[in-house]
Amino acid sequence: NLSLCILSLLSIADGLSVGGGRKGINVPSTQHQRRSFLQQGGVAVLTFSGVTSATTVFPGITNAAPPKEFVEVGQQETPPEGERPFQTLPNGVQVKEFRVGSGGAAVQSGSKVELTLKGRLLNLNGVIFYDTKSKDISGFGEGTPLQFTVGDGTVLPGLEAGIVGMTKNGIRRIIVPSELGYGTNPTLEPQPFTEMERRALESVVKNPRRDGTVLFDVKVERVR
Repeated sequence: NLSLCILSLLSIADGLSVGGGRKGINVPSTQHQRRSFLQQGGVAVLTFSGVTSATTVFPGITNAAPPKEFVEVGQQETPPEGERPFQTLPNGVQVKEFRVGSGGAAVQSGSKVELTLKGRLLNLNGVIFYDTKSKDISGFGEGTPLQFTVGDGTVLPGLEAGIVGMTKNGIRRIIVPSELGYGTNPTLEPQPFTEMERRALESVVKNPRRDGTVLFDVKVERVR
């Protein structure tokens, strides 16, 4: 634990202070250092023989609390346009708009769409079970978009409901409850590409004691 290591080093430094019997070394108390460290947002400042040395331990980290769903599902990509509240659809699916599309045709029943997306298991602290980039046929890191016709019965109904109204280049975060996801539709798309992803999904779907709610980060690549 990096924080404990830092505090241990500060404690050792405190032991080398004038109060500890060493001359020529002036180190603030551990309590003062800890308070100073937190107030400076991750910059520990130590003074030795009148020379001040600042070391950035956690660059870029602020004290702002992360969004609730970020805490629940683990590490996530930074939202393109900051935070907006989730909206709950009548069927229980939750959606959060991160970027409005560039216009044109909107997704509706009968639309042919191409999506890039990443799926995470909320019950397993955000473990990824699906990623369109996992299947990289071209070899250039582009991945393989999920292609389907909305309403054709091949994709999770909760995911379909979550993308209705989106246009090209739009980005949404969609939370699909188990009854509109793999809990009642275990064979529908999107299905994992790798063995590790498949095992992660099955560990939830095949365990009735676990909540099968899933989260998708979705970008619409094409609507026809």
